[in-house]
Amino acid sequence: MFEWTKSCSYDDKQKRRFHSIARSRLKKLAAELGLPAGTHEIRSSRAGSAVSGEISLQHDRFYLQVSQFGLASGHGILIRTCKGRKDHTGGANHFVGLRLLDDIPALAAAVRAITGVGPIGSNSKDEQASRHQAETVSAAGARSRRHHSATANLEGRP
Repeated sequence: MFEWTKSCSYDDKQKRRFHSIARSRLKKLAAELGLPAGTHEIRSSRAGSAVSGEISLQHDRFYLQVSQFGLASGHGILIRTCKGRKDHTGGANHFVGLRLLDDIPALAAAVRAITGVGPIGSNSKDEQASRHQAETVSAAGARSRRHHSATANLEGRP
């Protein structure tokens, strides 16, 4: 198993492996979701030496980005609905852990639960657990956004 939480900062070898393995896992995810050819693409941006950069799976109805942005919180995969590949603002943010890259069926279940994209699986316990995790993380993000907005309003900020 790849060590997803080992920092890529100033470690070019780790960053190359992070990007290579993540791209490979996103290809497997696309296959697991049954995404037809031409409806998605996988991109990689290495960014600067102090960060991991990001690896993206862009579909016509969602996009997913893998990076080490949320290591302290246990996050690292952003899943967001969108309306076409040029929509980079999309729907609400949903976050799941990088470790799901080691369990493609569970990651696919989370993507299906959030986006509705892909064939519905057997509704196994693993899929139900992934859906629950995705919904819990999404709800926590919504609470955090509401709290931030309320706090900003109290302080007279937009």
